[in-house]
Amino acid sequence: MRLVRLRGPAGIERGVVQDDAVVTNGGERIAPLDLDTLALPEPYELLAPVDPPEVWCAGVTYERSRDARVGESAVKDVYVLAYEAPRPELFLKDAGGRRTVGPGAPIGIRSDSTWNVPEPEIGLVLGDYGRIEGLTIGNDVSSRDIEGANPLYLPQAKVYAGACAIGPAIYVPERLDAPLRIQMRIVGDGGEELFRGETSTARMRRSYADLVEWLLLDNPVPPGSVLLTGTGLVPPDNFSLLPGHVVEIHVPGIGTLVNPVVRAAELIERSASHG
Repeated sequence: MRLVRLRGPAGIERGVVQDDAVVTNGGERIAPLDLDTLALPEPYELLAPVDPPEVWCAGVTYERSRDARVGESAVKDVYVLAYEAPRPELFLKDAGGRRTVGPGAPIGIRSDSTWNVPEPEIGLVLGDYGRIEGLTIGNDVSSRDIEGANPLYLPQAKVYAGACAIGPAIYVPERLDAPLRIQMRIVGDGGEELFRGETSTARMRRSYADLVEWLLLDNPVPPGSVLLTGTGLVPPDNFSLLPGHVVEIHVPGIGTLVNPVVRAAELIERSASHG
């Protein structure tokens, strides 16, 4: 089952995906729907499938992520220790939805960074008592040069306008432990392909349940929050996101999270101009 949230003439509605259509809570059937191209008939707009009060992230949960962060960092051992330790790396990415966008909306890159990358991840949508209600796609956009200069700069490397995207749907699988393929493609402003790669959640060192248990330890995470579970897919070191690029993250069964790239300052300006 896949669940979506959309804005239309009646306001914001929730619905269940059935073949190439959405059946809303009110029983209306809206078609066509394509969760790969994010196509919906006018005047409907696909939103993030949940409006999370908080977004949390886990780090160094894949060997590829560990290696990338060791390579970028002036303090290398800290990432090896985090990968091997019982306690995972966890950090707050957003609260109140001020830095998180949905499918089709622009993500941001920092003006004081020269090495900005997308990080495609599976997101856990949490219900009461941390119960995993479903899965979505997340993009934990990061400034690798800022984090690499000093691990204490992690919040600045990870938390800023447009630094997170989720969507396009919530997927409720029959088995939570079934591996998922994660594919990412980055396209330039002229339509040229700049990067393509693929990984699988089968390569995760930690389980979803383990990450949730640590997250909730003495920590009052509200229902509806999302926990991104780490990335195993990192572009080469000579690549950086630029305005005009488009990031496409595809997970079979969920859909494709598509987001154009702009400067984070532009998102702040847009927000200010809209009051």
